[in-house]
Amino acid sequence: MTVLITGITGFVGSHLAEFLLDKGLKVHGLERWRSKHDNITAFQDRVRLHDCDLRDASAVREVLSRVRPGRIYHLAAQSFVPTSWTAPGETLTTNILGQLNLFEAVRQLRLDPVILVAGSSEEYGVVNPDELPVRETNPLRPLSPYGVSKIGQDLLGYQYYRSYGIRIVRTRAFNHTGPRRGEVFAESTFAKQIALIEKGLQKPTLLVGNLAARRDYTDVRDVVRGYWLALEKGKPGEVYNLCSGKEQSMRQILSILLELTDERIRVRRDPARLRPSDVMRLRGDCAKFRKRTGWAPRIPLGQTLQDLLNYWRERV
Repeated sequence: MTVLITGITGFVGSHLAEFLLDKGLKVHGLERWRSKHDNITAFQDRVRLHDCDLRDASAVREVLSRVRPGRIYHLAAQSFVPTSWTAPGETLTTNILGQLNLFEAVRQLRLDPVILVAGSSEEYGVVNPDELPVRETNPLRPLSPYGVSKIGQDLLGYQYYRSYGIRIVRTRAFNHTGPRRGEVFAESTFAKQIALIEKGLQKPTLLVGNLAARRDYTDVRDVVRGYWLALEKGKPGEVYNLCSGKEQSMRQILSILLELTDERIRVRRDPARLRPSDVMRLRGDCAKFRKRTGWAPRIPLGQTLQDLLNYWRERV
């Protein structure tokens, strides 16, 4: 089977590509001319890359006409929440228009792939205490342009399934991390700073943002296994949460990482790392997905954070 991954050079895309290669599939991926290949260097010779900006409808149609994939994993997005405040237009255009071009190419070429739309728990936004754990039926109250853009992708996927019968499965993954996580994300910047301090490249003071926020973390390698199962066993037109069902504060995440080093490190709050508005609590319920596919996270958080820290120790 031939599969296409949009965003293959990214954090999740690279892990998914490795997973699918191990399944013996022919893996194609979309990249932009400025995409870095650091995440896929180890297996780049085993995948076929196509230079394509999803915002260019004709380029998307041309690639799909050549590849004709049986499955599409749509991961490409502007995925950093703070950037969505400084560049809201680009976030909405990249995430919604890019996906629209992908769907239109599939429709115009009369292809029949199964498509994964990778949504986000940021779609839920404001969650009331009596709504925890969050189910797929919870109201969507986004707190960032990124959250709005992911709702747009989510509902566009539903609309194209209903209007044109395109086999689209939507997921809403809660926080996921692990090796290769971008340094702009909280737990990864914690790990990178610890690695820098250990090497004597940063003073023993670790800068942080809001440590009170609580998140539901899953290992990225469990999430990509979930994406695989979503297209293996998921029902087109449906939406599924992928999460651990456990809640951790960012202070707890930092504490686990600090226990993995022998360095004596001070922690200081950096106002520049605070968001205009923040989702304070997220804990999901993946019972619907578990019942459909049998999926459940396997990798404990401590191992995930150890692997993340070791990743940065090798890079700094």
